[in-house]
Amino acid sequence: MHQRGRGFTLIEIVIVVAIIGILVSVAVPVASLVNQRARESELRLALRQIRSAIDAYKEAADAGLIAKGADESGYPRSLDELVGGKADITQASGRQIYFLRRLPRDPMNPERALPAASTWGQRSYASPPDNPQAGKDVFDVYSLSDKVGLNDVAFREW
Repeated sequence: MHQRGRGFTLIEIVIVVAIIGILVSVAVPVASLVNQRARESELRLALRQIRSAIDAYKEAADAGLIAKGADESGYPRSLDELVGGKADITQASGRQIYFLRRLPRDPMNPERALPAASTWGQRSYASPPDNPQAGKDVFDVYSLSDKVGLNDVAFREW
């Protein structure tokens, strides 16, 4: 009786390597898609937080809780005012009203050395929606990225 060796044949090894190659070729695009979805979700959340803080600032200004000049729109002059807070003029104690704990960064901006406020495009109240421009106040924010999301809409338009 002749005993067979206890190893793998060359054909078995080639088949296993081919199967692993196919699985990797499928997994890499899926991992990339998952990463893209996570960054887009982070962008949506950051935009929602900043826009909610801008709206809260405007409501506080309109309600007379924070100082607003006669020629001002009531929107913050900069994104940093949302984090730095404004004095509550209805309180003698000089209590501050804060609108954000921290300003989120634009997750689509690859430059990590920039301050968070510089990663966002800013639209003033006086600028038209189809041509957003910075100005005396911050009415809205948008991503400065030229890339397009999975929904085929440019991140600038979110």
